[in-house]
Amino acid sequence: MTIRPGDTLPEVTLVKATPDGPDQVQSPEFFAGRTVALFAVPGAYTPTCSARHLPGFVEQLDAFKAKGVDEVACTAVNDAFVLAAWAKASGAEGVTMLADGNGEFARAIGLDFDGSRFGMGVRSQRYAMIVRDNVVEQLHVEAPGEFKVSSADHLLAGL
Repeated sequence: MTIRPGDTLPEVTLVKATPDGPDQVQSPEFFAGRTVALFAVPGAYTPTCSARHLPGFVEQLDAFKAKGVDEVACTAVNDAFVLAAWAKASGAEGVTMLADGNGEFARAIGLDFDGSRFGMGVRSQRYAMIVRDNVVEQLHVEAPGEFKVSSADHLLAGL
């Protein structure tokens, strides 16, 4: 079942990419007591993700903070080392990278997809959400091949 606004995020271990290396975080602790703009990409370094999705959130960091968002985070079914390298290459300081290396988070919220025919294995669908104290407030899931409703601008418009 796909997660919906009003639902509590499931408990899953994610790996936060930090300058000191990977740091395991439990989703309930990460999202507790604050507002997080979370967006997911099918994969680091993929064309739309690198050219439009991540840059949009980097460009709008101050706007999210001005609207009461405590943290902007990106998740992908990649390991923390790949996400850290992608963040560095993309100039994404200020965006927290949360690795979902085995796709557990994507599966737990019902937003995984099988990209095997493209040689990608199981990945996360492209989406963006606002999470307040572990509860999904907004959720915008893209149709396959689209990039509209999960953009930083679209998510900001709903705040």
